[in-house]
Amino acid sequence: MDGSVPGPGGERWLDEAAGPIVRPYAVTRGRTRPRGEPLDLVTILVATGAAPAQPERLSRERRRLLALCRRPYTVADLASDLDLPLGVVRVLADELIQAGLLGVQRWSAPAAPHTDPNLLRRVLDGIRAL
Repeated sequence: MDGSVPGPGGERWLDEAAGPIVRPYAVTRGRTRPRGEPLDLVTILVATGAAPAQPERLSRERRRLLALCRRPYTVADLASDLDLPLGVVRVLADELIQAGLLGVQRWSAPAAPHTDPNLLRRVLDGIRAL
């Protein structure tokens, strides 16, 4: 015996509290990489607010990911909070981006570098104080 506990319906459970074992490739339907742009650890995702075309077809993991992204969330934080491997979160997020349900929040660089001498002097004084 492998130490697993049979659950209702005969599926294999890790233990009574853990629930059924679901392999990552089952969550992503066999996909291992996003199709769109690469999503790194600090990519910030946010729900667009668009309604899914077929909400009943969204898996539990996709619904949870969308719920968390009601506020901006990094890919790394999503993986941690959803307790899913990073690769799985990247694939799920990519699917939701392609469906128009998630967006990537981009940071724009300041128009001009900070050249205010007073500000630079205060920064330098702060660094010296460390």
